[in-house]
Amino acid sequence: MTRQASPRLAIIGGGPAGLMAAEAACAAGVAVDLYEAKGSVGRKFLLAGKGGLNLTHGEPRARFVERYGARRDEVGRWLDAFDAEALRAWARGLGVETFAGSSGRVFPADLKAAPLLRGWLRRLRESGVAFHVHHRWLGWSDGALRFATAQGERTLHAEATVLALGGASWPQLGSDGAWVAPLRQACIDVAPLQPANCGFELAWSEHLASRFAGAPLKPVVAHWVDRCGVARSRQGEFVLSEYGIEGSLIYAIGAELREQIAERGEALLKLDLVPGYPEAVLAERLAAPRGRHSLGDWLRRRAGLDKAKCALLFELADKAILADPATLAKRLKALPLRLRAPRPVAEAISTAGGVRLEALDENLMLRARPGVFCAGEMLDWEAPTGGYLLTACFASGLLAGRAAARRLLGAG
Repeated sequence: MTRQASPRLAIIGGGPAGLMAAEAACAAGVAVDLYEAKGSVGRKFLLAGKGGLNLTHGEPRARFVERYGARRDEVGRWLDAFDAEALRAWARGLGVETFAGSSGRVFPADLKAAPLLRGWLRRLRESGVAFHVHHRWLGWSDGALRFATAQGERTLHAEATVLALGGASWPQLGSDGAWVAPLRQACIDVAPLQPANCGFELAWSEHLASRFAGAPLKPVVAHWVDRCGVARSRQGEFVLSEYGIEGSLIYAIGAELREQIAERGEALLKLDLVPGYPEAVLAERLAAPRGRHSLGDWLRRRAGLDKAKCALLFELADKAILADPATLAKRLKALPLRLRAPRPVAEAISTAGGVRLEALDENLMLRARPGVFCAGEMLDWEAPTGGYLLTACFASGLLAGRAAARRLLGAG
């Protein structure tokens, strides 16, 4: 009796979403061919772990889901299948224990990405996943997948396909957004790719840019008015850079800032540099005689400002403000930053925009192209850093891989 071959699934993209789709499909009994444009898989995953791999976050589920903003409902459904706790259990299954830091961020015990990736790839190969590197996807031709390879263009027919092609940030690692053109040519609705989790530009003086680039500002409270006219605030920290500002507080509110700049030409943040003091108390402290102390030393003694906060204040406040204690206190509690532009998408940690979720069914299959599923950062959702990005990439990959396998096996 001739044994029937397993149906084959083509997965294009070797990041976390593509690898998880491969694992899910293999577990369901489907043979997988995974195609990657670069010479190895998981390059951006390894970069994410360079300073300590932030896999996920330990905060309560309801708050966790809120991090996905306008797409919270859709991403929440992905997390029903694979949430933060499931991700930690999955890592444990690869022999990698995790811990939650003081901020709630979850890391491997050794903080490294490479051991986890090595163990994962070993398990995938043992499960039968066939890896094909140096295969850059070009789109379709008469229904066949087109690839650019070192030996020239190659076409192949796949019974089902999962696209997990990433966004457009860090293009040198493989996510260059080149997939947008062939998808649009196939009449797939793709929202423009934009930078997410990125820095924002301000017009610094040469003094501030050269002497304080890389200096952290913490703690501070950012105040802004959102596009609906609602006053918002958030405490955290960020970093001065030669072009402007960047860091976790800015990433957390970056989507709002980016959209305000697109609508109005700028975004206004007001910073509370001294959240530990009410304005009246601060004004009273600053009204005491300064004596022979320099203004910077006086601000350090009376308001707790470090050199970076002082430099930012001197950059944005004139002599009249600095000379009057009440006005100075007011400015320290609401220092205006006018953000002019987000940094280019190639510099961003992640990408907003992509295949609109409305173009997909509940299983992440393209409505206009049955049998083709999409997962990961190439979809139109975004989240701040803190493990939220990786968790949703894993979850969407799992969902797409399982759904593709069911389709191949005739169960859905």
